Amino acid sequence: MTIPWNGTIAAVVLAAGGGSRWSGPGHKLLADLDGRPLAAHAIAAAAAAGLDELVVVTGSVDISAIIPGGATVLHNGSWSEGQAGSIRLAVEHAERAGHRAIVLGLADTPGIPAEAWRAVADTEGSLVVAVFDGLRRPPTKVGRRFWNELPVYGDSGARSLLAERASEVVEVACRGNPADIDTVEDLQLWN
Repeated sequence: MTIPWNGTIAAVVLAAGGGSRWSGPGHKLLADLDGRPLAAHAIAAAAAAGLDELVVVTGSVDISAIIPGGATVLHNGSWSEGQAGSIRLAVEHAERAGHRAIVLGLADTPGIPAEAWRAVADTEGSLVVAVFDGLRRPPTKVGRRFWNELPVYGDSGARSLLAERASEVVEVACRGNPADIDTVEDLQLWN
């Protein structure tokens, strides 16, 4: 049974992927960045944004040690099938919880500050995307009315929805570094 929406917004950190381009030791989400695991930066920023719920979707590696208490952890056992499955888990949870929107972000983007998460959440609209120096990047807010238009399989996130509903997208300028870390070389640029 779906609870009627209650006007709340959940921050959703997608942290399930296998990091297929990572050639370093261990999993990239646990790689050291400034003395903390890479994913800890994005999760901490999403938590610090103070939205109504923090949801972390896990999968290929155990990151439970870096997820703050009180967060909702959803495990995507089918993580190898792509990002869409993680988004679908988050949407199903948000429907059950009665949220009116989710703000999607990535665990491998350590330079996205809490202020960007908050700005996207607070901006009016059902499709809101952060813009960093002219580039659209997560976090992205997706309101309840568009949840059934998000991909259900494959390795795509909200990008296709933003393209299909271009006239309804609201952009919000944000400060921060939206680069994601996919390779050892990417990480070396940060350390």
